[in-house]
Amino acid sequence: MIRTAFARQVAALVTALLGLSTNLAAQGAPRSRVASAAPADVAWPFYGGTAGGTRWSPLADITRANVTTLVPAWTISTRDLEHKMGDQGPREGCAKCHRGSTKFEATPLAVEGTLYLSTPLNRVVALEATTGRELWRFDPKLKLDIDRNEGYVSRGVALWKDRRAAATAACSRRIFYATVDARLYALDAADGHPCAGFGDTGTVRLDLGVGKVQVGQYGVTSPPVIVGDVVIVGSAIGDNRLVEMEHGTVRAYDARTGVLRWAWDPIPRTPGTPGYETWTPEGARKTGAANAWAPLSVDSARGLVFVPTGSASPDFFGGERPGANLYSDCVVALDAKTGAVRWHFQVVHHDLWDYDVASQPTLFDLKRGGRTIAAVAVATKMGFLYILDRETGKPLFPVEERAVPASTVPGEQAWATQPFPALPAFQLHPTRRLTEADVWGPTPDDREYCLKQFAGFRNEGIFTPPSLGAGTLMYPFYGGGVNWGGVTIDPVRQLLVVNHNRLPAWVKLRARAAGEAGGNMRGTPYVMDRAVWVSPSGRPCVKGPWGMLTAIDLATGKVKWERPLGRKPGLPAGHEAAAWGTPAAGGALATAGGLVFIAAAQDEVLRALDIETGTELWQAKLPAGGQATPMTFRVGGRQYLVIAAGGHGDYGVTLSDRVVAYALP
Repeated sequence: MIRTAFARQVAALVTALLGLSTNLAAQGAPRSRVASAAPADVAWPFYGGTAGGTRWSPLADITRANVTTLVPAWTISTRDLEHKMGDQGPREGCAKCHRGSTKFEATPLAVEGTLYLSTPLNRVVALEATTGRELWRFDPKLKLDIDRNEGYVSRGVALWKDRRAAATAACSRRIFYATVDARLYALDAADGHPCAGFGDTGTVRLDLGVGKVQVGQYGVTSPPVIVGDVVIVGSAIGDNRLVEMEHGTVRAYDARTGVLRWAWDPIPRTPGTPGYETWTPEGARKTGAANAWAPLSVDSARGLVFVPTGSASPDFFGGERPGANLYSDCVVALDAKTGAVRWHFQVVHHDLWDYDVASQPTLFDLKRGGRTIAAVAVATKMGFLYILDRETGKPLFPVEERAVPASTVPGEQAWATQPFPALPAFQLHPTRRLTEADVWGPTPDDREYCLKQFAGFRNEGIFTPPSLGAGTLMYPFYGGGVNWGGVTIDPVRQLLVVNHNRLPAWVKLRARAAGEAGGNMRGTPYVMDRAVWVSPSGRPCVKGPWGMLTAIDLATGKVKWERPLGRKPGLPAGHEAAAWGTPAAGGALATAGGLVFIAAAQDEVLRALDIETGTELWQAKLPAGGQATPMTFRVGGRQYLVIAAGGHGDYGVTLSDRVVAYALP
């Protein structure tokens, strides 16, 4: 997860660098109404386009032949940035209170001619799809004078139709979403009013029953998911504070009443619970987190919800939690009715690197040898991609446990092996040990500085544990690899597209002084420090590319094409780093028109590429950073392309509160 310390580091780094519906009826979303003379409306009814998060649309009105004629159809402001820090404070000592910490990562829903959108300040806005005209808005009135570890972010909302209610009844269609201050809301999709019969006049508190909660450190940033009449929600928890943090419990609530149906803690707390044997009794009792902060996915036909879990607390020292630590760092298939574990696949054993499963598990049908296999793609911060059988969790491409370096830190017991996928051949980063030849700087002095640091790092390749002294070189860094933008799958062409970062970092531990109670990782013998590894000029200390877009052929598991994503402004065209891409946040959209649409990079550009070749066909300058995943829909016979262009407080881009729609003339 991108966290507070990382946020400050990436912001500084970037500043220098800058110098649908097929599952609709099954999920209860309303059917589209169309004019008889116009092509049928096509919705975008889920955060990821489908309940399985493919980020693909069957629309082909916009094609490789006509994409260059796209023009802005409308632009609106959500009015989030009309509020300043001073509106409710700021509280003394609050370094990051709203302004500058907003992250507009949302992807709207589009159903029956209406867009439903959440903003970084957790407002929900309904817009007329063809004009952007505001139909209603709901404001939960967050306190803006609290230093929130994750900043202010909301990736989206979920839509549910009550099959028992008359279509004209209040709250017969509901918008569900959760806030950064841990409230789950049910809103009437018709007018935005809270549904009085849900919980306490439309809301359920989520900060109860998860251990002691620190203000500003526990909330929700991703949309809930819905299976039948149950709404399921994870949580976002501020990392690295202490051992005994909030629990990462996933919970399911009755969509009508808000009554708790079931709760699943990723850390098994009691003897006899599956996975308990991978902990010590003390570790299972007191460890927190392992929470699912990234988006969940749903397979309604199989009654499964797919949960991506994070690392257990704290991230960089596991001496208080010996063992493999199930179900942290897993994709877990839960029974949607009971919360029981059907299967799991752990991508990191005993995580010491903050290598959460940060991406939505993506459900698709894999074509192989004349068969169709229900599959799930899991992309990771390590830059590994696992393709698993959706019913069993077994790998569909080879995965092998390989020996990895041992820890040199007293009290730590690093796991001896980690799972490496042989295929797909996801070329995110070298798994070999970096050498002096990889060290880079824009000037001789910069490179000399980086080489001097390099000589002191512990450096034995990926999964080298954190160390004392000068610390450990970490590549890829704790932000990925792949983060919450996830992967995009064209089910017809059997292509997977993903953007990913290739940035280095260092992490080091120091012994906690006698009587030292403050700092991070409280409850352990150590204090941790980490940073993106950069030269004095702020450039990464390794050669680029630093941001990439890659397409994988799912039939073979091999790379079909890849290219750097984004161009760094301010560098001469001939500079070697000008074409190395930029750090990026956000995902891609694919369409049946043979196109991939993506922004994500720091150059604030929305691009269209040929999905077969990676050739860039069109670009448009956005009014601010486009650190969000675009979506598309058709209404009234016209296909629209929409993206939240509000920037991201961690990436040094222009901040705004704009949403932009494009269409053919």
